[in-house]
Amino acid sequence: MKEKIIGKKCGMAVMLLLIALMVASLLGLVKGGIELEEGGSPVIFVASMILLVVCPIMLPGLKVLKPQEALVLTLFGKYIGTLKGEGFYFVNPFSVSFNPAAQTKLKQSGDVNSNASQGITATLNSFGTQEIKLSSQNKISLKVMTLNNNRQKINDCLGNPVEIGIAVMWKIVDTAKAVFNVDNYKEYLSLQCDSAVRQIVKIYPYDVAPNVDTTGDGQADEGSLRGSSEEVVERIRKEIQERVKEAGIEIVEARITYLAYAPEIAAVMLQRQQASAIIDARKMIVDGAVGMVEMALERLEKTDMVKLDEERKAAMVSNLLVVLCGNHDAQPIINSGTLY
Repeated sequence: MKEKIIGKKCGMAVMLLLIALMVASLLGLVKGGIELEEGGSPVIFVASMILLVVCPIMLPGLKVLKPQEALVLTLFGKYIGTLKGEGFYFVNPFSVSFNPAAQTKLKQSGDVNSNASQGITATLNSFGTQEIKLSSQNKISLKVMTLNNNRQKINDCLGNPVEIGIAVMWKIVDTAKAVFNVDNYKEYLSLQCDSAVRQIVKIYPYDVAPNVDTTGDGQADEGSLRGSSEEVVERIRKEIQERVKEAGIEIVEARITYLAYAPEIAAVMLQRQQASAIIDARKMIVDGAVGMVEMALERLEKTDMVKLDEERKAAMVSNLLVVLCGNHDAQPIINSGTLY
């Protein structure tokens, strides 16, 4: 289905013409009635009556659009075109606006009220009597909207369950495809987002892991959900765009809004991260302490301040490492004697 733009912005002129015709028909009814009483011709009275009936029938053909809005119109079930752009239009009064997603409410911007539908809506008021209300037209928004999909629990490439949520910025670029190619373009987009996120997330580990290929080139890399978020969301955006192209939807951007381990393993993974951080810190402390001991021994030998044999060097190294690598401040002990 290809989009077809129709409609001319002549709504104001048509509305003024209809008002003038209705006023003229009222005056004609009065004049024709007088002539009928006097035995005159009923032509003016009949013509005025026909105009008074026809003019209100033409009023539904007046359509008003605000910026970034569109109306998909059908005539007796056939697609006749789309109104796009702000303005006051006049179209075939028997044409009907069609939007299958008008009543769909998702966690996204731009949703209409759930009770908005085409035509006349019947409701019950507090007294139990039926009220008839005219609902809004099934307009389609062409603005960039945000879909904040529900969080999903997905296993990463290592089998660890993670929870992830994404926000997708999207807009409709082809109203005919959006309305006629899929049953409900909002639900279709939401389902395709879930599927695309699941497809991409299972390629990556949550954190950097050895021997994992995330690019598909056959070589291990350092890609991860936590460290390569820009790359991950770009692959998600492309995957969603490929899936919703036939629905006339353009994916502008995708962003990760939530990323964490699933609750059942979050505590264990936190301990693992803490242990890894402690090991890395200990390695840094030991490397620094060994360097400081080497520097101290070199300085003592260079300045010839004191001559140390191998046993004294070992004792000095042991004492310095204890002082530099300990978790608590060292308590000095003064030796008033000798080591031998």
